[in-house]
Amino acid sequence: MIRAWTGAQVREAERPLLEAGDGPALMARAAHGLAVSVLRALRSRRGRVSGARLVVLAGSGNNGGDALYAAAAVARRGVRTTAVLTSARCHPEALATFTAAGGRALQLREENAAELASLCAGADVLVDGILGTGAAGALRGPAAGLVRAIADAGAPLVVACDLPSGTSADTGELFEPVLRADLTITFGGAKAGLLAGPAAGAAGTVETIDIGLGPQLPQPALRRLEPSDFRRLWPVPERDSHKYTRGVLGIVAGSEQYPGAALLCTQAAAAAGIGMVRYLGPRDVCRLVNASTPEAVCSSSDSVAESRVQAWLVGPGTGTDKEQARRVLDALASGLPVVADASALDELPGELGPQVVLTPHAGELVRILARQDVEVTREQVEASPSEFAALAAGLTGATVLLKGAATVIASPSGTLFSQDNATPWMATAGSGDTLAGILGALAATVDPADLDAAGIDPPDHAAGIAAMAAAVHGLAGTAASAGGPITASDISRAVPRTVRGLLQESVPGR
Repeated sequence: MIRAWTGAQVREAERPLLEAGDGPALMARAAHGLAVSVLRALRSRRGRVSGARLVVLAGSGNNGGDALYAAAAVARRGVRTTAVLTSARCHPEALATFTAAGGRALQLREENAAELASLCAGADVLVDGILGTGAAGALRGPAAGLVRAIADAGAPLVVACDLPSGTSADTGELFEPVLRADLTITFGGAKAGLLAGPAAGAAGTVETIDIGLGPQLPQPALRRLEPSDFRRLWPVPERDSHKYTRGVLGIVAGSEQYPGAALLCTQAAAAAGIGMVRYLGPRDVCRLVNASTPEAVCSSSDSVAESRVQAWLVGPGTGTDKEQARRVLDALASGLPVVADASALDELPGELGPQVVLTPHAGELVRILARQDVEVTREQVEASPSEFAALAAGLTGATVLLKGAATVIASPSGTLFSQDNATPWMATAGSGDTLAGILGALAATVDPADLDAAGIDPPDHAAGIAAMAAAVHGLAGTAASAGGPITASDISRAVPRTVRGLLQESVPGR
C-alpha cells in the first residue's frame, strides 16, 4: 500500500531533525536520490551519460538546493550542466558545490527568458527545482514566463524535484503555469497531492526517496492500494464455500426507460465473483437481465425487506420509476452496506452511515453538496477532488467515491484513498454501472478481518472496499482497452482475468 502525506506533515516530521542539526544530511540524501534518478533517466534516453546536457531550474529554497547538489553530482559524471537561477536568492552552499563541479549558473531575468527557454528545450533532461512543498500558489514574475516559454518551445524529459512547481502537495490543485513532469522524485514521503486531483496527471511517474523521516511521520493523509494488496484482501472461496457464504448482493437498478443499467450492474457483479445476485425491478427488465446474466435471481414483486442479502446496490438507471425509488429508500434504511449510484444520489435520506458508499461524478457531487448548503461549481470539484470528497463525506456521514481521472475515496473519519488505474478510453457510457457492480459485489463479500489485517480500521472498511473496486475496475478497463476503444461490457468481461492476474502469485492454480 502506498502511503502519502501533506506537505505540512512532511515539514513537521523534518522539524526535529532540522533542530538537531541534521539538515545537511537530509539534503544530501535527497540530492543523492535525485542524482541517481536523473542519471538513470539519461541512460534510458541516450544510452549513456557522458556528453549529455542537463539544465536545472533552481529556486530560492531548499528545493533549489536539492536540485543544485544533485546537478553537481551529475556534472562529475561528464554531463554538461547548466543551472538557471529563477530567484535572486539561492542556496549558497549548494550553488558553490555546483560551480566547483564545473556547472554553469545563469541568472533568469525578464530580458533573457526566451533565450533560456530555448536552452532548456535543447537539454536532454530538465530538472524543475523552482518551488517546493513550502510554497503556495502559482509561479510569478520571470519564472512564470520562463515555464510558459518552455512549454511553448517543447520541453525535454522533465524531472520534478519533490513536486512540479505550481502544484499543491496537499490537494493536487494546479496553479498555472505548471511545468508538467515525466518523472517526479519526491522526498521523505509521497505527497498526497501527487496521487489525487489534476496534479496526478502533471507529475508523471512518482518515485519516493527515503531520507530517514519514517519514525517522525504521522498517519498518512492518503493511501493507495497496490496489486500486492489484493492477494490478502480479495475474497477467495474456501473448500467448503457455497453460494450463500460467498455473499449475496441485492440490486435495485434499471427501469423501463433505462434497462441497460440493470444489465451492466448485474454483469459486473457476477464477473467479480459474487455468490448470488438478487435483482429487483420491472418485469420486462427482469427478462432482459436473465437473458444477459442467467445466474441472477430476478423478481419484479419482491420487496427489499423480503430479500436476504449482505449488501445492496441501488440507483443506476432507476430514473423516475416510483416502485424502484421506494426500493432505493428501503435499501438505504436497511443498515446494510449500500452502494448508492446515479438516481439514488438524488434520493438520499438525511442520515447516512459510513457503510453507505456514494459514487458521484463531479457534477453529482455538486448537487450533493448543494443539499448540504455548500455552493460549489463542477470546475472547483475537478480542481480539488480530495478536498470536496472529504467535505461531502463529513457532511453526509457516508463514504464518498468521487469518480474522475484519479478516483478519490473519502471516509467520514477523514481517511482518503486514491486509485489511478484507469485508461481514458473508459470514459464511456455505462462504465460507472460496471464500477457500481464490482463495488456492490465486494461490499457483500470482503472479510472485515482481512481489512483489519491490512491496517484499514473498521470506520474505513467501506472506503477500503471502494478503493479495491476502483482499482479492479481501472485495471480491467485498461486490460480490455489495450490502447483502443472499449465498451462498458468489455470492462466486465475483463474482470475475471484481471482478478486472476492479481491473485495468481499467491493462489496456486489460479
